[in-house]
Amino acid sequence: MKYDVVGLGVSTIDLLMVVDELPGGELVQKAHATAVAGGGPVATALVALARLGGKGAMLDRLGDDLFGRMILEEFGREGVDTSGIAIAQGKSSSQASILVRRRDGARAITFAPGDSGELDAADLAVDAIRAARILHLNGRHWDASLRAARVAREAGVRISFDGGSHRFQPAHRELMPLVDICIVAHDYATAFTGAADPGKAALALVEAGPGVVAVTCGTDGSHVAARGGEQFHQIAFPVEHVVDTTGAGDAYHGAFLFALIRGYSLRDSARMASAVGALNTRALGGRAALPTFAELESYLLERS
Repeated sequence: MKYDVVGLGVSTIDLLMVVDELPGGELVQKAHATAVAGGGPVATALVALARLGGKGAMLDRLGDDLFGRMILEEFGREGVDTSGIAIAQGKSSSQASILVRRRDGARAITFAPGDSGELDAADLAVDAIRAARILHLNGRHWDASLRAARVAREAGVRISFDGGSHRFQPAHRELMPLVDICIVAHDYATAFTGAADPGKAALALVEAGPGVVAVTCGTDGSHVAARGGEQFHQIAFPVEHVVDTTGAGDAYHGAFLFALIRGYSLRDSARMASAVGALNTRALGGRAALPTFAELESYLLERS
């Protein structure tokens, strides 16, 4: 196969600022640190995979503006293939403004989608999808996602779905029966299944179609279930000083997929994913502290 993972989603440029307080009204305050970095759930998962040594490609639609060029340049530095990204002439790319609370890494995010539009299903790089081990989606570019999932299913490519926090859409029920690997935030799992308990929600999601499910619960770790009965809780690795939680869940996704592709067990894959998510909170920005495979191995060896 040419790619470990092909991702379909929205790439952004994030402007991050570390502040003392998240705004609840009018407020003027000084930022303690700032950063400009690439973002987006699927995009960051691919960068996490690439840092670990995996081969990924991104499918998206960007504007030809400064932000679009920055997004492409960062993918290039990280080794993520961008040949499947469409460019909309005269249009703007997505951006996000992220305020990060200094004392605990909590965030307030404002997202501006730009006007580059949806990636048309007809413009999908279907050859790239067929050349992947896993197709990774989060429901953005919806029509293209449905077509991509069907192309992947016909080609025997596994499908991974990222259900982010506060991002449940009833339309996602149409996609779930096609999904093989489902990693979702706790509130997404509850919205989809009606189960407040994350372990029970994971089992309910397995019944909806995926063979492997992980429900992520931040500092409470993740609950993993698989068809056939395997179920366990993976702890979250403690971080002495959390700088920014941006991208921690996306890093978990990328590492989980990398580990599965490399043949690690489900338990080891969850452990590696949890470690990468924790390591990624050490610096400002969703990708700044993503580890290499050697760094991940050393981190886990110290905790074995």
